[in-house]
Amino acid sequence: MTGSPPVLAADDLVLLGQPFWLWQVGVAIVGVAALLILGSRLWHPRIATLRWWALGNIVVNAGISVTGATVRVTESGLGCSEWPRCTPESFVPVGGDHSAFNAAIEFGNRTVTFLVLAVGVLIFMAALRLRPRRRDLITMATIIPIGVLGQGVVGGITVWSDLHPAAVGGHFLLSTLVVVLTVAFYVRCRQPEGPLRRTVTPLTRRVAGVLTVVGFALIVLGTVVTGTGPHGGDLEAPRYGFDIVTVTRLHSGLAWLTVALSVALMVLLMRTGAPRALRVQGWLLLAALTAQGAIGYTQYALGLPEALVVLHVLGSALVWVAILRVWFGTAERVAADAPDVPTGTGGTTGERVTTP
Repeated sequence: MTGSPPVLAADDLVLLGQPFWLWQVGVAIVGVAALLILGSRLWHPRIATLRWWALGNIVVNAGISVTGATVRVTESGLGCSEWPRCTPESFVPVGGDHSAFNAAIEFGNRTVTFLVLAVGVLIFMAALRLRPRRRDLITMATIIPIGVLGQGVVGGITVWSDLHPAAVGGHFLLSTLVVVLTVAFYVRCRQPEGPLRRTVTPLTRRVAGVLTVVGFALIVLGTVVTGTGPHGGDLEAPRYGFDIVTVTRLHSGLAWLTVALSVALMVLLMRTGAPRALRVQGWLLLAALTAQGAIGYTQYALGLPEALVVLHVLGSALVWVAILRVWFGTAERVAADAPDVPTGTGGTTGERVTTP
């Protein structure tokens, strides 16, 4: 017995005679299946293989913020007006109040979440099966998919609040925190389980710590600018009542402080003989900040065009990952019996510390 073909509304997007949402679901299913096939090697994982998957985990969790920005600038935030359903009657975008284009963008963003979750679950299973067992990797691999699920819940709250900027900003910040764990997991995959030892002088590590805090504050203030500006995800979405020029200048000032701290850190890395890999990460951070600053000033001068807004979100993710790589590079896990080694020209040794 064959079922009736799906009923299409007049303005539904159709591709080869089928509703576009059906293609989106199909792509998501094929994507998850492909990940499962590729992840079959994780059933008997090696740490080298797990490192590549950890790198992919960074990419997909940072990338979801870019797809979210696309939803926002296309006014598609309520393309699915309900959660967990898309419309009051369906889990797929049929019969909603918004245009088929808006519904396709938002529904597509929701389906991408399943791919991000699949990567997290595969890495979690691999961490459980890794031998010898690594409690640190298991802990982080457990939290990351929970964080992805948490983003789905916060996304639902965002929809229920009609895209209140506090909810939208919270959604983005949760994604930013999950990225911290994905970068930490990647770094730990490259190191043994053991005590933490500095690779730089104490002053250099403190500056890197301040830079990380300021970098996160920059992202937080960026969500305030976003919540005040024109791209709220829907024409009727609530906005903060702040003056856009004032909050933008505050954001710019914090960005310049981030640049100043990065330059100071780079000088310290060069003058104290920090490891070459860490100095490379420092240069990459400065390059990312330069590009991000150019995009930021350009989008402000041009009146926040949609494409540059999305590119700026991508730049934000790259800068944040670069900051985290620098911070995690100021100390490393070593085997318990590893001897202390010099950390530079500052006359200090690679003494062990108790904070990550």
